[in-house]
Amino acid sequence: MKSENLKKIVISIFIILSIFLLDRISKILILNVLEETGRVDIYINSFLNFYLVWNKGIGFGLLSSDQDFFYNVITIIIILINFVIIYLLFKEKGLKYYFLIIILGGSLGNLFDRIYYRAVPDFFDLNYNGYHWFIFNVADIFITIGIILLIVAELISYKNANERNL
Repeated sequence: MKSENLKKIVISIFIILSIFLLDRISKILILNVLEETGRVDIYINSFLNFYLVWNKGIGFGLLSSDQDFFYNVITIIIILINFVIIYLLFKEKGLKYYFLIIILGGSLGNLFDRIYYRAVPDFFDLNYNGYHWFIFNVADIFITIGIILLIVAELISYKNANERNL
């Protein structure tokens, strides 16, 4: 194995573990508050609060269900998506590779919770004038940032390819 490939693998593992650990630490802190006080409803300011909800769906609580069959199907789909991301890592180069790493790190954080807790603890509550965004967690932040960056990179690649074909 070339030293460049080894360095890339080590950096990738470091990024994934850093995202996973940052996510775990944030969730452990919130769950400690829950254990000590019986609930998590912390007012930070008029824009941000910590409010714990248990998400049994996918990102931002979409497709939530209390039925075990549906929950298990979603979990299997998420596992398969993670394998697709790992497959894409072998094919991708440049920044897109690292955007996929960011997505994978966040996804593994939430997947751990789905398996360990049978739900994902979400707790960031952004709001403005009484309008609340979906409640989310640190893993969701990384997944969202990675997806946005990947979309932007794809759009730039597409634009550049079209300009070369003109």
